[in-house]
Amino acid sequence: MSGLTTDSEGTRRVREFMGKGAAMKRQMHLISVTHSGPLVGSWRHPESQNAYLDADWWATIAQTLEAAKFDAIFFADAQTFYNDEMARKGGDVYLLDPVPLAASIAKATQRLGIGITISASFFEPYGVARALGTLDVLSKGRMAWNVVTSVSDQEAQRFGKPRLLPKDERYDRADEMVDACMQLWGSFPPDAYLADRKRGEFIDPTRLKSFEYTGKYVKTQGPLTVPPSPQERPLIMQAGSSERGRQFAARWAEILFTFQRTQSSMRAFRADMNRRLAQFGRAPEDCAILPSIQVVVGETESIAKEKQQYLYSLVDDDVALARTSMSVGVDLTNVAPDQKLSDLDLGAGSTGALDVMMSAMAGENLSIIEAARRYALNSLCPELVGTPLQVADKMQEMFEEWGGDGFILSPHVLPASLEEFARSVVPILQERGIFRTDYVGSTLRDHLKQGAR
Repeated sequence: MSGLTTDSEGTRRVREFMGKGAAMKRQMHLISVTHSGPLVGSWRHPESQNAYLDADWWATIAQTLEAAKFDAIFFADAQTFYNDEMARKGGDVYLLDPVPLAASIAKATQRLGIGITISASFFEPYGVARALGTLDVLSKGRMAWNVVTSVSDQEAQRFGKPRLLPKDERYDRADEMVDACMQLWGSFPPDAYLADRKRGEFIDPTRLKSFEYTGKYVKTQGPLTVPPSPQERPLIMQAGSSERGRQFAARWAEILFTFQRTQSSMRAFRADMNRRLAQFGRAPEDCAILPSIQVVVGETESIAKEKQQYLYSLVDDDVALARTSMSVGVDLTNVAPDQKLSDLDLGAGSTGALDVMMSAMAGENLSIIEAARRYALNSLCPELVGTPLQVADKMQEMFEEWGGDGFILSPHVLPASLEEFARSVVPILQERGIFRTDYVGSTLRDHLKQGAR
């Protein structure tokens, strides 16, 4: 991403920021997104450890984020390999179920929030509510559910379904899933759990809330058997950018993961979401909107740019095209890679991911393969490439002027890129007073309240 300040400019700005740091009250939120397997070409990097099956490795990554005072670590997920080439070449492969992985990370940390992806298209509300509720209790209130509707009929077939529902119906089912889970989580109030030895009363059944939920797509009954956690229930995350996805987010999301490449697009997105939130009786502060960024740090700007280009060189073209096709809903594997996306007949295949890609290609005149390589590595989010000071400057500018509440950090080489960011960029943000130096609460909900607008 161009427009990063020079170190001399940054030094001057540090003094300015430090001078007014005490007056700053709003602080950014930081969440790192990852998944339990290789990310396109970055796993081939010599510094990538690739220990995806090692619980201690994941614990160390989570502890790095916790030491840097991140709000949370968040695991994306998919239920299948996209195709043989993706599996063979390590292109966005999801190896482990995030539910037990979250339990392992919760045991290794004390304050870090943990977000996991569970598809609303395949599971039933009682099972989701019970599993996530249990994780929330065991983590002492640090869980979030990233609600997805899935994109592949192949995933549906793994669950004995011939195909996914039509897109809008997938969101209709997701609405019912979250609604039912909310009722289940609310059916076991804190005062129903007694464990009173003297009276010999463990649970007061008169305080439990029995109910029947009957929707078009899901049915369940309460009460749930899991008591509430210190934050009452898991938070809801969402990343939809389509019209229907935004409506779903406005109703339910407490953390909204978005891909916005410019100040104008982020401001427009924020205004649109504020309007939609109001339709559901919610205030802007009820939903933290976090645009995604990818950071490449170097000792100098030129070194950082060389590191960025090396990362792109590791991305296999077949993997890039297959990964991007799956996300945007358009098969790009059989078109000329140097062709412009604007020249293609896309038919009715419009998705939020496709909108992001079209916007990026229009702004930078990228070819299909250029855009696919970048999309595969970072979903075409803004790339902050430079020295730690330059990156911190750009993050501050985006935070103060774009209208977001912080960032979703998309790492590349694990664990090196997160360790480097935590060691070199986070202290600058903390010195400027725009990121916490310590947690003030113990739950993920507490973290989101800290530094709120």
